[in-house]
Amino acid sequence: MGFSSGIRLVTPVMAATGGSGRSTVADLLAERMAAAGADTVVLDTAPRLSSPWPSWTVGQEAGGLAALPPDRPLTRSQVRRGAAVRPGTGSTPGWQVLTDGRDWHSPPLVLPHAPAAWLQLAAIGGWQCVVADTPHPVSHDILDSRCAGRIGRTRSWCELPYAVPVLCASATAGGVQALQQAVMALHADGMPLQRTLVVLTAQTDGRLPAVVRAGATMLSARAAAVVHLPYDPHIRAHGLRTVSRLRSRTRHAAGLLSQEVLAAAGASWGTPLPDAPRPTPLAVVSPS
Repeated sequence: MGFSSGIRLVTPVMAATGGSGRSTVADLLAERMAAAGADTVVLDTAPRLSSPWPSWTVGQEAGGLAALPPDRPLTRSQVRRGAAVRPGTGSTPGWQVLTDGRDWHSPPLVLPHAPAAWLQLAAIGGWQCVVADTPHPVSHDILDSRCAGRIGRTRSWCELPYAVPVLCASATAGGVQALQQAVMALHADGMPLQRTLVVLTAQTDGRLPAVVRAGATMLSARAAAVVHLPYDPHIRAHGLRTVSRLRSRTRHAAGLLSQEVLAAAGASWGTPLPDAPRPTPLAVVSPS
């Protein structure tokens, strides 16, 4: 799939529980989308002290999210200057990350809850591929929003224009159980499972447990695709501060994930993707 200047593909990376490899998947996907020719950004929607992104982008001069005034119009250059850079390797271009990279003792930054606000920020920045690292627990969000009679974050992310959701879980019995529960909640709420991808992240080397393999087979009938991300000792030891030492099979799995994202987008909206609509401006709401 080619990436024209008007394309904007949105990939919210979500999980049912913590420890699902969500941020790792978001980073690997962004790297592969950039390698495919897309001008790519990762939106870090988690609070600073619960996010790995500030440490993965440490030492850069980017102003981050704190440098973007919430009550004044933004320009593309402002938004771009606020984004840190994740450098590529070899001939692979880098990609950008919008996160709150201030020191740990800085006051908490009030981040927008509405996915539409994040989409508007990405649209101002002009990126073609938007990978959103979202911290909310999917099943709880769906149930809570249904009981409260409101639209939750999961639905809001899934209903953005040209959104291909990615749902992560650890490749363990507990991880698959939480994932199956999340998929049932998504199905019951009428979410777009036909363009939702599942990523199972291995916690150890070796063959996956039988319960994980069985769960993956069942989930493949519901989701657009199921991708296995193998165990990588470099990620376990160092996170993703550098990507040059990753195993080849890790890179292969990330490449397969990016291919499946593009395939789901093409099946849903055609190839090439239509140009993205301009987001409707959001009203500025003063903190109470």
